[in-house]
Amino acid sequence: MGRGKIVIRRIDNSTSRQVTFSKRRNGLLKKAKELAILCDAEVGVMIFSSTGKLYDFASNRQMMGEELSGLSVKDLQNLENQLEMSLRGVRMKKEQILMDEIQELNQKGNLIHQENVELYKKVNLIRQENTELYKKVYGSSNANGPNRNTFLANGLGVGEDSHVPVHLQLSQPEQQSYETPARATKLG
Repeated sequence: MGRGKIVIRRIDNSTSRQVTFSKRRNGLLKKAKELAILCDAEVGVMIFSSTGKLYDFASNRQMMGEELSGLSVKDLQNLENQLEMSLRGVRMKKEQILMDEIQELNQKGNLIHQENVELYKKVNLIRQENTELYKKVYGSSNANGPNRNTFLANGLGVGEDSHVPVHLQLSQPEQQSYETPARATKLG
């Protein structure tokens, strides 16, 4: 029993297409390596994915530092120049990628800094609003009076240091008894 024949056309499902590409690419590269080893042939394969990513294979063993014994000085010099050019290209690509990453991180840092500045302005605005509310509730002349302790006990404070964190708290309203003590004991 053999495999059934498939129609050679574009695969519509992107996941299936990617899986097929990956399997067939690996199979093609494996066959190229086998051909180079078994037949002592120079094989070169370049594959570009749909996203533009490059996959390649070259069988030139001299590039790997093998089989150099039969080369003349001029051939070795040419090989060295090719390797240096390849290495220079790799380094340039690496440097470009790192520069792009640095630029992206700088942009993110600037955005975060801008967000921090905006949040700082909002906090200052809230502090000013709290100060104004305090003045409306307690009056500006009583800022150092007996109500100041109540104000601070509730977690609201108007201080000279604008960098002190503001702590807001919720509390139950104080219950006031309007009954006389004699009547309150009768109910209990």
